[in-house]
Amino acid sequence: MTPNLLDRITHNPDLCHGKPCIRGLRYPIEFILELLSSGMTHAEILEDYEDLEPDDLYAVLLFAARLSQVKSVYKLAA
Repeated sequence: MTPNLLDRITHNPDLCHGKPCIRGLRYPIEFILELLSSGMTHAEILEDYEDLEPDDLYAVLLFAARLSQVKSVYKLAA
């Protein structure tokens, strides 16, 4: 695993509506998370999307883990 996995996550307002993506490719983080949560294995994803690399999948998981590291969650008024 490369030491700077989060460097693989890019933000470009002109790509995928500004959503965080993998290495400037048109793979939003949320799409890869959906594949993983549907039960696809890393090997299946890498086979289906040949321009992805194993570290890309680890970067997605690390990105999601960092997003979940919040100190408090507050309910917003409706």
